[in-house]
Amino acid sequence: MRVARPTPNLDRIRSFYEHVVGLPLLWSFADHDGFDGAIFGIPDESAQLELVRSPHGDVPVPTHEDALVLYHGAVGAGAELIDRLRRAGTVEVTADDPTLNPYWPRHGARSFVDPDGYRLIVVST
Repeated sequence: MRVARPTPNLDRIRSFYEHVVGLPLLWSFADHDGFDGAIFGIPDESAQLELVRSPHGDVPVPTHEDALVLYHGAVGAGAELIDRLRRAGTVEVTADDPTLNPYWPRHGARSFVDPDGYRLIVVST
């Protein structure tokens, strides 16, 4: 499965998901019929995240429920990611924020906001 979404700043969002989140970059493309993009693999390789800058100037308008949820089963992997997100200055959505679905903090997940305004939920399993 691949989820694709627009971004107004491909370089910034690519750096965030590659260097801060640590997703492996599978490939990228430039000027493919006017589109530029980067495709990341999710750690178990069952899904991909495609970030695309279109020639039409599409700007994402994420809601509070638009989220990428990453489940970390490896011991300490979730804590390491949370530490990288904090060091990068990524905004965290606190558990008492009324816009946050209460399911996530109730199950120990942490929520952050990526550079495009989408929620990134980190779940340590």
